[in-house]
Amino acid sequence: MSPSPSPADLATPPAALSGGIEDAGDEGAVEAVEVPGRTLLVWDAPNIDMSLGSLLGTRPTSAFRPRFDAVGRWLLSEAGPDGVAEATVFTNVVPGSTEIVRPWVEALRNVGFAVFAKPKTTDDSDVDSDMLAHIALRRSEGGLSHVVVASGDGRAFREPLEDLVAEGITVTVIGFREYAAFAVASDIVDFLDLEDIEGVFREPLPRVSLDTLPDAGAWLPPLRSLRSLLER
Repeated sequence: MSPSPSPADLATPPAALSGGIEDAGDEGAVEAVEVPGRTLLVWDAPNIDMSLGSLLGTRPTSAFRPRFDAVGRWLLSEAGPDGVAEATVFTNVVPGSTEIVRPWVEALRNVGFAVFAKPKTTDDSDVDSDMLAHIALRRSEGGLSHVVVASGDGRAFREPLEDLVAEGITVTVIGFREYAAFAVASDIVDFLDLEDIEGVFREPLPRVSLDTLPDAGAWLPPLRSLRSLLER
């Protein structure tokens, strides 16, 4: 089976990085100009949505959904004034949900994010391989200095991300510390909790960690109904 296409295979690629080789005189000499580094964000929407739902114990309301404009501003600060920032959200579209998903996709595109949408036709229709293919494409083009992965899926991403670090590329995983153990415990990749990015959530998430229990104790609600046991 051929590898999954990256977003660049399905849409017009972005303009080339600024910089490159310029003429230096009549004798044909050339002078290398430093190319600004590219900071690439790939966002695993199915994984982040599932983690957020588990964290809240219910489907998140608008107050507890991440604000991508805030994520974009953070990414730009990471890239710096001379760097290139690129952000893509990878998502599945369940048949019959097009009209529900469309406004969200358009909102993402309006704040500068690209979207890679893939039909969710089977359990194997995940977007992990597409995310990795896009990272590999940008790496092959050169100039990739920082990769940011929004996902807690250590099985899919741990080894590829550690390989990037070995090549001298900075790697940051963003997500929820409760569901990104591979990154939280890593001495190789950096981890940043989404709630620590300014403005990403309109209200503090109602999360309780066993590491930060109050002296009086805390209730940890079930993540699913007991009745779900009968559905297995």
